[in-house]
Amino acid sequence: MRRMIQVLTLFLLLLLSTINCGHKKTNEQLVKEMFENKNDVTILVTDSGLGGLSVAADVASRLKDSGVFRNAKIVFFNALFHNKSGYNSLDSESEKVRIFDIALKSMKKKYDPDLLLIACNTLSVLYDKTDFSKKVDFPVIGIVKTGVDLMDEYFKSHPDHSVIIFATKTTIGAETHKKMLIKRGYAPEKIIGQACHRLAGAIERGTDSEETKGYIEKYVKKALTHVKAETPLFASLNCTHYGYAIDVFQEVFAENDYPGIHIIDPNPRMSDFMFQKPYLHRNDSTKVTVEVVSRVKISQKKKDSLDGLLRAVSPMTADALQSYTFDPDLFDPKFDLPGK
Repeated sequence: MRRMIQVLTLFLLLLLSTINCGHKKTNEQLVKEMFENKNDVTILVTDSGLGGLSVAADVASRLKDSGVFRNAKIVFFNALFHNKSGYNSLDSESEKVRIFDIALKSMKKKYDPDLLLIACNTLSVLYDKTDFSKKVDFPVIGIVKTGVDLMDEYFKSHPDHSVIIFATKTTIGAETHKKMLIKRGYAPEKIIGQACHRLAGAIERGTDSEETKGYIEKYVKKALTHVKAETPLFASLNCTHYGYAIDVFQEVFAENDYPGIHIIDPNPRMSDFMFQKPYLHRNDSTKVTVEVVSRVKISQKKKDSLDGLLRAVSPMTADALQSYTFDPDLFDPKFDLPGK
């Protein structure tokens, strides 16, 4: 009998061990472990273009005096796969997921990050569909939840308002923000999604150019056709590029009878979770470095367009963009696959 009890006990312990090994830790658990166990970290920020550089700049600026880590290497990984095509130009979701999965695996292999910030709504809505997401062993934070949390916060203090969500056609098509807000109890008719195809590229070429303003005028007017007269509104910019042009959005809304409209930009709030107690000031300061890498060439015009906006937040990030690393082998989208 005693021998049987010992065998059963051993079997149960092995079973529990197997269950625990197969259990994927939550992002919250992985973030907690990172803060508790690491003083030197590599933080990757990725986007399907250059919009997420604003998040990298915010992280770099806030980390320096935070003392959260001893050393922090920030790498902005441009996940754009071709200069003449982006994720939103691809025909199928499966193709978008396939290419992003390749980019994610390259991030892991080349940089072995301690934290990944997906500073892109388009890529954030694709992430859970990738093979990479099923096996990842470090925290990955997408920007979608940040935007939903901020809209939720504003709705609570302005329950009579409706919101216009401006985003790429992939993000709007997925309706992830809308579904999350409905799940939190908000009526579908109070949530208006407006896809802004090609606006991100225009902003990269010139944040306050006539091209950029033309697209914003087009999409604001189109969104307002779905709004009843005198409906109180706020707006949310759910593509990381759009925050660079927030003043243009304000101007266009004012021209269309919505002066002073409240506009949410999730970019500066994405990294808030990193600066919570009790991890602040564990070190006297944090030594920060910033690197920008891209498999596609970044024109001087694009660099100059974003330089002033980035430099006002983090000169280090602006300098990293100006001296970015061009690496055509950063990841391989494998367009030579049969049927691609």
